[in-house]
Amino acid sequence: MQLTLSIPALLFPAISLTMLAYNARYLAIAGLIRQLHKQFEETEAAPLKRQIDSLRKRLEIIKNMQATAIASFLLAAVTMFLVYVEYVILANIIFGVSLVFLMVSLILSLVEVQLSTKALGIQLKNMEN
Repeated sequence: MQLTLSIPALLFPAISLTMLAYNARYLAIAGLIRQLHKQFEETEAAPLKRQIDSLRKRLEIIKNMQATAIASFLLAAVTMFLVYVEYVILANIIFGVSLVFLMVSLILSLVEVQLSTKALGIQLKNMEN
């Protein structure tokens, strides 16, 4: 397959939208952490500490999701430059690495969604009791 400028350019909107979604998740979790921290300072309840610990783990995953998506975005731009200056073999390698970073980012996103769903299930179970 011949790598052209348009192929890595196709990743730009996908990665941009992914970054927006990741940023929204980050902002939601950051707000929740601030809210839970205030409650924890007032009550020092053990369930709140567990939630805060879980949110810390999710925040770390989101940071890694964002980092790998940014790396993918940057490498897609490098690929376009390499295609432009006609370093096709290196462009193919860099583009492959860019795709790997994007896949890692998406896998991390799946893990974070699973943790989020598990945390919500625990919350629902606590409300039922």
